[in-house]
Amino acid sequence: MKKTISYNYFGLVRELILTDFKLKYKASFFGYLWSLGKPLMFFGVLLVVFTKFFKIGGSIPNYPVYLLLGIVLWTFFTEATITSLTSIVGKGDLIRKVYFPRIILTVTASLTALITLLLNLVVFFIFMAFSKVSLTAASPLFILILIEFIIFTIGVSLYLASFFVRFRDIAHIWEVTIQVLFYATPILYPLSFVPDRYQSVIMLSPLSQIIQDSRYLLISNETSTAFDVLSFPFSLIPYLLPVVIFISGYWFFEREASRFAEDI
Repeated sequence: MKKTISYNYFGLVRELILTDFKLKYKASFFGYLWSLGKPLMFFGVLLVVFTKFFKIGGSIPNYPVYLLLGIVLWTFFTEATITSLTSIVGKGDLIRKVYFPRIILTVTASLTALITLLLNLVVFFIFMAFSKVSLTAASPLFILILIEFIIFTIGVSLYLASFFVRFRDIAHIWEVTIQVLFYATPILYPLSFVPDRYQSVIMLSPLSQIIQDSRYLLISNETSTAFDVLSFPFSLIPYLLPVVIFISGYWFFEREASRFAEDI
């Protein structure tokens, strides 16, 4: 019986992911191409601005590849968290009519964004090949960073979805927070451009650690990581935070789930 129930929930997750992904581009002329086009257009604008106007990218080896990877990863985080934020409220009618684990809705929203991430990573690797940048020997370890990223993103999403049911202001707060995090994370600039006294603060963030580790594993082993900037045991903090946020986010979500139907 338990296996049947688990299988049915797995099927529900799969159908919700496919449905959400299709609905996302329904009635759109370019359809799924927008999954690839939006980050590429954003990348193009930033590349021109930071290489032609601010003259930053020109001094950084493989800056276009460096920048594109940061944008691709950041796009997943923003898309997943923003979509997940309204995942419970947006399915209010379904929650009132049918019983199923509410967490499925939020996890589904994050995994739908994962499809876009995987498509964008394919484009990234093609762009990397055309740029004649070779993968490092440690590149397969990127899969572990990706798993860490998914765990962290789902954990944040569980908190956001739970809070939004009661406090709709969370949407505006998160919108501002996302903007702050974007500039506080070394996406547009290398960590070496940041004064030493601030580098340690930046690298305590799992977002910074994930992006820097991804660049280290895929592009250049000269990229600074948490272990280069932070002394032990502080260097472990950005790696442990995703697990802590995921577990506590799951606990908090499950605690609040029983009141979702009446609060929506």
